[in-house]
Amino acid sequence: MAKPVTKKRVSPAEKARVEELFHRFESLSDDPRTELHYDSPYTLVVAVALSAQATDVGVNKATAKLFPVAHTPEDMLALGEEGLIPYINSIGLFRTKAKNVIAAAKIIVEQHGGEVPLNREDLMALPGVGRKTASVVLNELGVEPAIAVDTHVFRVAHRLKLSVGKTPDQVEADLMALVPAPYLTRAHHWLILHGRYTCLARRPKCEECQVADLCPSKILFSRAT
Repeated sequence: MAKPVTKKRVSPAEKARVEELFHRFESLSDDPRTELHYDSPYTLVVAVALSAQATDVGVNKATAKLFPVAHTPEDMLALGEEGLIPYINSIGLFRTKAKNVIAAAKIIVEQHGGEVPLNREDLMALPGVGRKTASVVLNELGVEPAIAVDTHVFRVAHRLKLSVGKTPDQVEADLMALVPAPYLTRAHHWLILHGRYTCLARRPKCEECQVADLCPSKILFSRAT
């Protein structure tokens, strides 16, 4: 993983701002979870893999029909690639995702006894599972604190001046170094939800934001409007 790009020492005032920021997030939602629907490590892996370049809402609509017939890797293998496609063809890149889901199911069955390997190295060895997907799975299941940097986390981290990293890996490294330990397992969800519903890409809802007084970017958006 890339080293943090924030080289300077964090001032006491900045530490206090970051602490208050995540304390505020906690007061709004103390146990945030992914909005993807799942009920096992395997269905979580599949749902997260399907969510790349797709909305959680769209994935949930597809898996609501898929998981009752393919709830385990064995079920998925029995369904097969061509059998899987009709369930997920409403999702972007569905053919590639179908190929990867079936290939991953085969590895899980043949190399891991049908159980999802809950360590980063083996997870990332599964087709269609990159660093971000592995981070979401490990963090959601409480295996390893991790912050998966998607477009929402990347945007919010920059607006809140939690990172100036130019790549997702750099932003991830900065956040992992800066977020106070008690909040680390939940920071990923808070930042995603904040970006999805409040700190929108084109027009952030600063007037509704519960952390606006802690945001260095608020003044910029106020001037723009």
